[in-house]
Amino acid sequence: MLTQLTVNNFAIVKFLELDLQPGMTCITGETGAGKSIAIDALGLCLGERAEASMVRPDSDKTEVSARFLLDGNPAARAWLAANELDNEGECIVRRVLSAEGRSRSYINGVPVPLTQLKNLGQLLVNVHGQHAHQLLLKPDYQLNLLDGYAGHHLLLDEVRQHYQLWRQLQNELNRLKAEQQQREARRQLIEYQVQELDEFALQPGEFEAIEEEHQRLANGTELMQECGACLDLLYDNEETTIAGLLQVAVDKAESLVGMDSRLTPVLQMLNEAMIGVQESHSELRSYLDQLELDPERFNELESRLSKAINLARKHHVKPAELALHHQDLASDLARLNSDEERLEGMEDELAEARLAFVQAAEALSQSRQRYAQELGTKVTASMHELAMPDGRFAIEVRPDAQSSLSPLGIDRVEFMVTTNPGQPIQPLGKVASGGELSRISLAIVVISARKVSTPTLIFDEVDVGISGPTAAVVGRLLRQLGESTQVMVVTHLPQVAGKGHQHMVVSKHTDGKTTETQMQALDQGSRLKELARLLGGDHITDNTLANARELLAT
Repeated sequence: MLTQLTVNNFAIVKFLELDLQPGMTCITGETGAGKSIAIDALGLCLGERAEASMVRPDSDKTEVSARFLLDGNPAARAWLAANELDNEGECIVRRVLSAEGRSRSYINGVPVPLTQLKNLGQLLVNVHGQHAHQLLLKPDYQLNLLDGYAGHHLLLDEVRQHYQLWRQLQNELNRLKAEQQQREARRQLIEYQVQELDEFALQPGEFEAIEEEHQRLANGTELMQECGACLDLLYDNEETTIAGLLQVAVDKAESLVGMDSRLTPVLQMLNEAMIGVQESHSELRSYLDQLELDPERFNELESRLSKAINLARKHHVKPAELALHHQDLASDLARLNSDEERLEGMEDELAEARLAFVQAAEALSQSRQRYAQELGTKVTASMHELAMPDGRFAIEVRPDAQSSLSPLGIDRVEFMVTTNPGQPIQPLGKVASGGELSRISLAIVVISARKVSTPTLIFDEVDVGISGPTAAVVGRLLRQLGESTQVMVVTHLPQVAGKGHQHMVVSKHTDGKTTETQMQALDQGSRLKELARLLGGDHITDNTLANARELLAT
């Protein structure tokens, strides 16, 4: 349930803070006062399209926040928990829009992408606009209304999953068939290339190892000579060596330390240098002892290195990448062979997937037909209440498992109606006038809303084209809905406004330079005056006040 809405610098609203209650809240005001401004701001807060023009002139940003209690909304609580955004039974959403048109979204203080805000908003508020009845003529909207009334979420998910699998298999089969000839030519080429590389069998990292060993053997004589010369310099020369010179330096440093202990670090460094020379000599001697000249091994490496370079040039890769290229070709060959095997068994798999989809769609179709009859009966009864005593409403569900396949099943749904005696039942768009269409739409919305889990419903001037006794019936229906659901109604009809549990009025003020819209809750006395204004215009008389009292009394 929406408990609070705060709006800053939105269009002609400077600041607005509304505390909202359960039940039916009516919103009225003079034409042009901005009765829908709070609903527009709430829409922005819940992820609707943002435009820089929404920011109040001379302001740097618009900010809208809404607080919801989630006690009766398990779907929203589950969504928040799944997205790690839950906040102990309440939810605060906020949207900030800069004058440059950039917006930021927050859920319980956490920045979120706009898509997440939209997904949550659909679980918190359901808005029915003044032009919703025009959507009633669209087949997709009719199907969606029926499924919403019937609560077909699980059945629709199952049908959608089977359809996606079937289409995926169909696309894969088409691709495999289209590529079959090209795939066979490529398979033969790759098969020859893989066989050639299999025979050479170069392993990952082997080329680098061969190259290193080849270079070592190619420079074997020079390595031996230079290692011997280095050993002589370090330790082996009978005359002057690095080790001997370091020993002389160590001896002198020891004498210096005896005279001044501050030179101890110097002695330590020289001793470490002496140890380093000894270890270097040992390592170099070990290396030289193991160094061998093997002409036969050198020739083997020369041959393998040359072949690797030639194969790499043939395959247009670097020699070091040849082993990886070999693996890639082998994987391609395995995939091509797998595609051929897959193609052989796909027809049966595709038939099974289509059968599973059709079975799930038929179960959905049967449920639609059952609920179509139930909804048709209820809408017909509401039409009788809404000044269409001879009206009859029906929903045709026509399954076609041959051509009408879609993620929504196999059905074509069409709303049918007759409004006059002797008139045959026909498609809604061919029979109903604008006023009749509006009333039928309202009846469907009210009936469907009782079965929708969204705890806050907003009706934005859905009573356009309705007046007199019919308006009183509409008000009664909306109040009944407000007994179990939070309902907000923007209206210009006193018969509807008088049925609300609460009443708010919108007013617009200007000083000649700026314009500001305000909204405030009415007490009983103020509400009486506002109903009288709706009944009789700006000139309120005793008669209009009496009529207003009568509306409130009923």
